[in-house]
Amino acid sequence: MPTALLSVSDKTGLVDFAKGLITLGWDLVSTGGTAKALRAAGVAVRDVSDVTHFPEMLDGRVKTLHPAIHGALLARRDSPEHLKALADHDIAPIDLVAVSLYPFEETAARAGAKPEEIIEQIDIGGPSMLRSAAKNFASVTVVVDPADYGRVLAALEAKDDDMDLRRLLAEKVFARTAAYDAAIAFWFGRERSEVFPDRTTISLEKETTLRYGENPGQRAAFYVERRGEGIAALEKKGGKELSFNNLLDLEGALFATDPFADEIACAIVKHTTPCGLATGTSALDSYKKALACDPVSAFGSVISFTVPVDDETAEAVSSLFVECVVAPQFTPGALEILGRKKNLRVLEGRAQWREHSLDYKRVRGGFLAQERAARDGGEQWRVVTKRQPTETELKNLQFAWRAVGSVKSNAIVLARDGATIGIGAGQMSRVDAAFLSVYKARLTGHDTKGAVMGSDAFFPFRDGVEQAAEAGVAAIVQPGGSVRDEEVIQAADEYNIAMVFTGKRQFRH
Repeated sequence: MPTALLSVSDKTGLVDFAKGLITLGWDLVSTGGTAKALRAAGVAVRDVSDVTHFPEMLDGRVKTLHPAIHGALLARRDSPEHLKALADHDIAPIDLVAVSLYPFEETAARAGAKPEEIIEQIDIGGPSMLRSAAKNFASVTVVVDPADYGRVLAALEAKDDDMDLRRLLAEKVFARTAAYDAAIAFWFGRERSEVFPDRTTISLEKETTLRYGENPGQRAAFYVERRGEGIAALEKKGGKELSFNNLLDLEGALFATDPFADEIACAIVKHTTPCGLATGTSALDSYKKALACDPVSAFGSVISFTVPVDDETAEAVSSLFVECVVAPQFTPGALEILGRKKNLRVLEGRAQWREHSLDYKRVRGGFLAQERAARDGGEQWRVVTKRQPTETELKNLQFAWRAVGSVKSNAIVLARDGATIGIGAGQMSRVDAAFLSVYKARLTGHDTKGAVMGSDAFFPFRDGVEQAAEAGVAAIVQPGGSVRDEEVIQAADEYNIAMVFTGKRQFRH
């Protein structure tokens, strides 16, 4: 009679799996709460102490760490010496192990969880059994994911010695234990206030396989840190599956509206950078103001709202070819209207960053890691010109500064009345970015006189200010810090432009 050892914290599908094994003639061995749950469901099971001849001890910390368990798992069935050792020590082989680990990640993520409570959720015996069984996958079937119970039962029932399946199950074990250990190491680092430890592991789970990457011919997939979090928390209400580029642009759109989370705002994003961003009195008002910045580039864009989308806003959006729309909520009428566009992806919900998340960028042979930029509350702002900005100008400068942070560097934005009217993005020189922002504003019929300008980094020369002055810009916000700051300030004074230094830059590469 083959033997299965079941020891799971996640009881999903457990009883049906156990009953299926018994129907196929298996003997079941189990531990603590798992055995209790099985007996409560009328499933016959032996305690693990019947195998080890040693009681569970230390409040359950020690129960499966025993040669009778690990010998039974690790013995190679094709080795006479291994089998003789089992017989000499009266150890019966274990042919299947199903283990789900203590919920460490969930406990550590729970607000108010105490360190001693979290530490108790560090599983020792579970990963040990899983690793022993997975190492000996040629002889032992190991299940770490309840979603695999059905396929394992089907293979056993068909008497299919599916080596590919057992290899896959072993692979899943080592991926799971690696992720588990990574989460524990991360928690210990955070307890020590260590942001950048000497060694780190990025654990990701595949959310979905994508049709292709940035271009056809490039295979691609979407991985998440944890299911149901971040972009994966958004619920798709309609349209095609998200593509690789959709996901990139979606992140860009959410990034653009993040600084305006407490306001009514809309961002229209193309190739991960805004072509329009605005606040307004309603979703529709903010959308119209954002669209007016660059309606041509908005074709095929991704749009993010910070507030629910109503029917009227949906009608306006549906008149434009859009790839994706994301908002905290949609009215039933808005979903019906947007649903008429079969290819339009409609995403509902809030995509939040995990606490203490780092920003990673891939380079050859490694990753760059940095803290996410904190929101600038204006604590270091100072007026450096003779003329002070007016109250209205200051309000627009605050908007421009938040807006320019989501534009690819070198970045310049022109803004008025809580909306971008011209955006110069991704230029190799800052004066070119300034020129482009003015050019784009005039191209779409905006009057640049009296507008404000935001720059993500300092002006290295006075030519950027001169470009602003030629356009009639009234005030500029920039980090400052150039060796030529005095020249730049002098230029602003010459043109009667108010200038504010923030003391912080906002590069986005």
